This record gives sequence, C-alpha cells and structure tokens, in this order.
Amino acid sequence: MPAHETPHRVRFHELDPYDHVNHAMYVTYFEIGRVDALDSVNLGLDALKVDGFQFVVTTLEVRFRNAATAGEDLTISTGVSKFGRASTVWAQEIRRGEDRVATAEVTVAVTDRTGKPIRPPAYIFEGLAPLALDPR
Repeated sequence: MPAHETPHRVRFHELDPYDHVNHAMYVTYFEIGRVDALDSVNLGLDALKVDGFQFVVTTLEVRFRNAATAGEDLTISTGVSKFGRASTVWAQEIRRGEDRVATAEVTVAVTDRTGKPIRPPAYIFEGLAPLALDPR
C-alpha cells in the first residue's frame, strides 16, 4: 500500500489496563500519519490555515486486527484512495513488521475557516497527488 510511512514506538501511557494499546490511541496514530504525510508534500496544516483552509475529518472507520504493546515499533502507512470535489478518502494501515495491527478509512473534507465545505484550489489536490494510491 504505502504512499507515505510514519514510524511510531508505542509508549507506556498509550496502554489500557490489559497492557494493549488503548483503542482510542489508534485514532491518534492515524492522525499522526496523515499530518506527517501532509507535511511531506508541503501541505502542512499551519500553512493551509494561513491560506484559509482546513482539513476536517467527517468519517472515520477503524478496524482492529491485532493488539500492540509497549515498546513495539509500528509503521503507519497513509495514502489518498479517492479524490472528490471537496473531499478526499484516505486509506491507512498500522503494521508491526509484516503484521497488520489496524486499518482505517477516513473521509476528509476541505473547508473554509468557518467549517463550510468548499471546493479547494487546484494546488491542494495537486499537492496531494504524490500520496495518491490509485490514479485519479
């Protein structure tokens, strides 16, 4: 899959009482992957904000496959699987070596500063092109 990969080492405070990564942390891991991927193509959230745009998660579906524990090295793979008029769909996967830990499909809308969905200027989708998993 990967269009972009982000490494992450599991920390103790990310665990639940059963010594597994707490399910809510995976949402954070996926966010870390998306933000890192955006930075890699010079579309950092701060720069977009200055230009008057925001990326807003509208749908997030996570599937848990295997537990991760403290000290493990994970890889967050991130790519854009679909480009819409004012949104994108991101496919993400967290792996521990070759083992799939979790997957996510995330729909992200482009909005103005007030949160109103808008069609983004061409430079935004052009900037995302290196993250595309399939040709548009």
